[in-house]
Order: sequence, then structure tokens, then C-alpha cells
Amino acid sequence: MSVVTNTTTIGAIELPSRRNTELLLLAFAVVIPIFAYANVGLSINGKLPPGMLTYGLGLGVLAGLAHLVVRRYAKYADPLLLPIATLLNGLGLVIIYRLDQSERLQNLAKRQFGTFTESAPRQMMYTALALALFAVVLLVLKDHRVLQRFTYISMAASLVLLILPVVPGLGADVFGAKIWISVGGFSIQPGEFAKIVIAIFFAGYLMVKRDALALASRRFMGLYLPRGRDLGPILMIWAMSLLVLIFENDLGTSLLFFGMFVIMLYVATERTSWIVIGLLMSVGGAVVVGTTASHVKVRVTAWLDPFACYSKSGACEQVGQSIMSFGSGGVLGTGWGQGNSDLIGFAANSDFIFSTVGEELGLCGVMAFLLLYGLIIERGVRTALAARDPFGKLFAIGLSGAFSLQIFVVAGGVMGLIPLTGMTMPFLASGGSSVLANWVLIAILIRISDTARRPAPAPAPSPDSEMTQVVRPS
Repeated sequence: MSVVTNTTTIGAIELPSRRNTELLLLAFAVVIPIFAYANVGLSINGKLPPGMLTYGLGLGVLAGLAHLVVRRYAKYADPLLLPIATLLNGLGLVIIYRLDQSERLQNLAKRQFGTFTESAPRQMMYTALALALFAVVLLVLKDHRVLQRFTYISMAASLVLLILPVVPGLGADVFGAKIWISVGGFSIQPGEFAKIVIAIFFAGYLMVKRDALALASRRFMGLYLPRGRDLGPILMIWAMSLLVLIFENDLGTSLLFFGMFVIMLYVATERTSWIVIGLLMSVGGAVVVGTTASHVKVRVTAWLDPFACYSKSGACEQVGQSIMSFGSGGVLGTGWGQGNSDLIGFAANSDFIFSTVGEELGLCGVMAFLLLYGLIIERGVRTALAARDPFGKLFAIGLSGAFSLQIFVVAGGVMGLIPLTGMTMPFLASGGSSVLANWVLIAILIRISDTARRPAPAPAPSPDSEMTQVVRPS
């Protein structure tokens, strides 16, 4: 007698997509800026701002469309990245609108340019374009590993983007830094896009060369020093960052590229010696350029003692006013629209926009913004840890490292912790290049996180696994 028993293959349990969580967080990310917008209008004019409904509906529709794209094409992506970026972008629009209402800035613009144009509507247009580009990236980039094929093409593209601002007739000098190009009446900052393109090259290159770079030839003072021929890549990147600093007078971009490469190099090789070598080279390069380049020397002087040259140098005046704005804000701030950070001038719409946060929202507001930025960085690092392929790990950590370095150099510069860099605060400052590039960065992190969290397809069952015959003796 024989008994036949059937055993079926049990499929993998599907992970929750967390899209409803993302939608709920998005609702808060839209409502909070609307209340802030109303607060600014009540503080400055004593009534609700006329465009509050249009602003709220516009931000809500854009966020909703972005959510639908993520729900459809990146179902398993991290649920925090889109809401946090939306909240920061929305609050940035509020701060720009607040600065637009300043009579000081309006009169200053009329004296210098003969007219005044509000920046908030233009920034809203850039936000719409950025979220459209965000959707395009998710639609086109089905798998981030495809970018690995363009490792060396991305290196050439990043070099072109870095060279463009110094091309005669194309580059524009803004506040002493040659980081802009002017095309058809529009100003573009290529360095914002170069940080993403060059991260592709670093990730692809280090994935192939990490074993060679991890080899050590000798031990010196507790550190494993790399072989001489393996120092070539870091020397090349160091030289490139110095050239950017010398020819473009751009301290921020130089620090960003070199720092991102060192971070990715350490993650790829797990060698502490690369961190030490990178720090020594960055300090050496900063000392050489800081003592020879006049533009960098002015910023270093302003950093060391801004009040000693307050009445002689514009850089000292800006740093001094920024420090005073943070000090006058105290713990809770003066309130929306009640500060005087617009005394800094047009720089309040770039890196110094963070001074408005420090004065009108106080230490609590500054910490809240830094925590939001920290959450984006943390989710990026978590995405890197969850990625199943080495290219995705290095790419995610490179983008997160670049984002964190940009936050550090901007916030540190306006607070007087490090010399001014002139970079823009992501999602807050006025400017199309920054908001476009940073939404692309968020889209790529969402794509990598979706790939990392998506359940692996179950293997096709073999005929023998569908039914196993067990014969028992009668």
C-alpha cells in the first residue's frame, strides 16, 4: 500500500511597500509650509498673503503627482525621502517669499538694476520643472546598475561641466566665483550636476579597483600605507580639485569633490589610511591656495576675524551680519518676517538664506532643518547598506556623502565655523540649478532603495518540487 502526499512551494512573503505612509507624511509636508506662508503674510502685512491658496494647491499637486510616480514605478522605495525633500523645498519657497517682501531688498534691486522681480514665483516654476525631471528619472532609469556602463563617459562629462564656467564668453563671475554659465539669458551652475555625474565615475571606478587600492605595502605609525602606484587616483582627484579652486575661485565645489572621493574610497577599501591621507592632502592644498589665491585669502581673513575688517571688506561684512543674525535669533527666534537678515543683501537668497532661518526661527529652527537634512543623509546611507550590488552601495554612499558635505560647508560658512564657500543650501536657496540637481539626487536614491527593498523573484519551481511521492510500506 502506498500513500501519496502533496507538498507545495511557499512563495516569499511580500514586503510592505510603505506608500500609504509616504502619502500621509506628504500631507504634513504640504500643510506645514502653507501655515508658514500664512504666518509670513500675517507678520508682514497683517493679513493672509493673496497667493496662499495657489501656492498650497500648486505644492500639493506637485507632491501628489510625484507620489503617484513613486507608487507606480518605485513601489518599494524608501517612504521618507520624498516627504522630507518636499517639506524642505516648500519651506524654502516660504523663506524666499519672505525675503521678497523686504523693502530693503526691493530698494537695493531698484537702485542697481532699475527694477525688482520677485524670486518666489520663479522658484515655484523651478520646483515644478525639478519634480518633472524627478519623474523622468524614475521613468527612464529602471535599474541604477545601467549607469555603470557609463563610468568613463561620466568622467569626461564631469570634466566638461567643471570646465564650462571658465570658458571665455560663457562663464559668469558672481560674487568673485566663476561657477556659473550664462545661456540664453539664464544662469546655470554646472557644478550642481557635476556632483551627480562624477559620483557615477567614482562608483564604477572604485568597484573595479577597490581590491588593488585596499592592498598595503608598508605599515607606518599604525597606518597601512597604500602602494605608490595606487596613490595615482587620489592624486589626480586632488589635483583636479585644486584646479577648480584656483581657476574658478570655488572653495565649496573643490572641497565637495575631493571629500566625496575620499569617503567613497574609504567605504570601498575599508582602509583608515585613505582618510588620513585625504585629510592631510586637503589641509596642504588649503594652506597653499589660501596663501596664494586672493579670493580665498579674503574669505579666510573674514573667517578668522570678520569684525576686524567689517568696514573694509564685503566678505567680512556678510559674515559679521550673518553671525549677528544667528545671535539675535536666540533659542526660539524672532518669528517669521520679524528678522533683519535682509541686511545681508542679495546673498540672503543664496548660502546666507540659512541666516534667515537662524534669526527668525532661532536655534530650534536651525536644529529642525539640520535634522531634516540629517534624515535624508541617514536614509541615503541606509539605502547604501541595503543595496545588493557594490556599484549601488558606492553610488548611494557617494550621493549621500556629497549631500552631507554640501550641508556642512554651507551651514559652517554662514555660521563662521569654516570660510565661506558660496554654495547654495539644498532645497532652500533660490536658484534653478540647485533644486533641479538635488531632486535628481533624491530620484536616484529612491531608485536604488526600491531595487534594494524589492523582493527577489522566486525561482521557477522544478517538476520534482511540485509533488513529492512518499511511499510508505503497508
